[in-house]
Amino acid sequence: MEEQELRAVVVATLKSIAPEVDESDLRPDRPLRNQVDLDSMDWLNFLIGLHEKLKVEIPEADYARLVTLGDVLDYLKAKLK
Repeated sequence: MEEQELRAVVVATLKSIAPEVDESDLRPDRPLRNQVDLDSMDWLNFLIGLHEKLKVEIPEADYARLVTLGDVLDYLKAKLK
């Protein structure tokens, strides 16, 4: 999967949780939860949504590694190889 395509899936999943998200405002190096004001339940739903759309296992032990949009994209790219 190309990075742009992966980013589109991640952003679409994020928008399903927080429809007010403007993709152009998302910074890849800043904490994603803070940028879009997601509580812990929203964050969990986001990760579950990624799992369902991409068929990628995201163990709970890895949640702490997924802080920024860049972290999420890098993590998913590695899992999809």
